[in-house]
Amino acid sequence: MVANNAQGAGEVLGTDGSTAVAGPAVPDGASMPEDRSLSDAAIADRARQGTLAADVLSALGSRGESVAVAESLTGGLLAAALTDAPGASRCFRGSITAYATDLKAGLLGVAEALLAERGAVDAEVAAQMAQGVRRVMGTDWGAATTGVAGPEPQDGQPVGTVHIAVAGPGGAAVTAELKLAGSRTEIRARSVTSTLELLQSELIENARAQDTEQGGQI
Repeated sequence: MVANNAQGAGEVLGTDGSTAVAGPAVPDGASMPEDRSLSDAAIADRARQGTLAADVLSALGSRGESVAVAESLTGGLLAAALTDAPGASRCFRGSITAYATDLKAGLLGVAEALLAERGAVDAEVAAQMAQGVRRVMGTDWGAATTGVAGPEPQDGQPVGTVHIAVAGPGGAAVTAELKLAGSRTEIRARSVTSTLELLQSELIENARAQDTEQGGQI
């Protein structure tokens, strides 16, 4: 999925998530400060995240289940999206931000040989992160993000390459690879949204499987 890279010149992000005009655009030839504004795409992702998080937590709560997350490139944004929703404490156990590669092994149990061979930006790494945080936190569900938000490539992977994963009650993990465009902020925001979408999809699929199993036992 490709994110829209349009953003307003001279906008800055406030501490409450709002934007305000900071003055005229930087003239040609002048140095450009780090852009902290939110584009329309990032704002849309944030709104979508609120809806998804509420739906995920509602589904978990109705089933008496829990979730934890492991994050790399998103740096805590996935946990923040879930805990922004009212009633998160009923289902959300916690998160591990394993930004450094060695912490993915030390805290989450990702195989050191896998990290040495493929680097941190890999589907199997994401899967083991999701399984690891589920195990460490003692939850029914685990979700994970790893990838390259930019501005430079990492482990031979271009900017915008992201792997996300969800591990369910059975322990198996489902992964998805994203190829994203846009700013660092947009890539991270879209990664969070996509992970919540994957988690929601797996919750729905798991519920259908349980209904089918129960129906076959009648």
